[in-house]
Amino acid sequence: MTFFKSDSILESLGNQVLEKTLAKFATLNAEQCAITWIVYRKTKIIEDKKSIFPQEFSKHLIHGFNHRGTESMYPASIVKLFYLVAIHQWLEVGKVSLSSELSRAVNDMVVQSSNDATSLVMDSLTDTNSGPELVNNNFSAWKYKRNIINIYFKTLGWQEFKPININQKTWSDGPYGREKKFLGEMKKSRNVLTTNAVARLFHNIVSGTAVSLERSMQMMSLLKRAVDDIHYNSSTENQVTGFLGEGLPKNAELWSKAGWTSQVRHDAAYIKVPGLPPFLFIMFIEGEENSKNKKIFPFVSELIVEKLYLNKEYFYYWDNEN
Repeated sequence: MTFFKSDSILESLGNQVLEKTLAKFATLNAEQCAITWIVYRKTKIIEDKKSIFPQEFSKHLIHGFNHRGTESMYPASIVKLFYLVAIHQWLEVGKVSLSSELSRAVNDMVVQSSNDATSLVMDSLTDTNSGPELVNNNFSAWKYKRNIINIYFKTLGWQEFKPININQKTWSDGPYGREKKFLGEMKKSRNVLTTNAVARLFHNIVSGTAVSLERSMQMMSLLKRAVDDIHYNSSTENQVTGFLGEGLPKNAELWSKAGWTSQVRHDAAYIKVPGLPPFLFIMFIEGEENSKNKKIFPFVSELIVEKLYLNKEYFYYWDNEN
């Protein structure tokens, strides 16, 4: 079982969004994308300490839709969400100590999606570092340490995390030395995630139950994006233009982490639009042509908001119940 409950209305709307998207973009087919969509019909939302009640949040049914939500795919920078949670867990239990450089790296890993910053975070999590090839016992010990991050998430016992692999660094040009050897021929040990796994993790951050309430709030502050910021109308790469944030109303609130390479384009977002229930939407897209297309995600988010407005009597939650 997944952590969310199937919902016939949401199932219908999710399929409509998928069908219209596939019809709009000829290069995209159903096997090149995966979606997990969670709608919170009644929730306790993280805004400030006075309005957060994680225990109450967990009592509400979580309604969801997924298309290929259990399909393992290369996650690109979406994996940094897992490193964000992990580093907060390590800090919480004293496995690592916070320094100005680690703090800067965590910030840049999420806010700017910096691969160099992610390298430092990964080294801090696993007590490993990149470098020339290692052999025999030295390499075996290094690989075991690097795999600790997988072990942590899988010991949580959540079925969504069973198929994941998140022990590789993210790269701009590619791995060298021991990192290339660890990745393996044909990239057989590359990172893989599912949209359901990302939704499960993001849900815990949003609900204030990832590591601790205080740390969940710190994570949310790094994931916050300014939908109406003029910067996001520029041609430079960012995590709003060409992603879900671009298609949202300007009064929407967005917390997100995007990922893209020459072969994939992904986004994971928690979204609040006035008058509508808040929702999580995770979408992975594969294919060279699709990865270049910056119109797909804005089209999808615009369509999602439209569908929710048309069905808000079913999904609407009253503010005074929060």
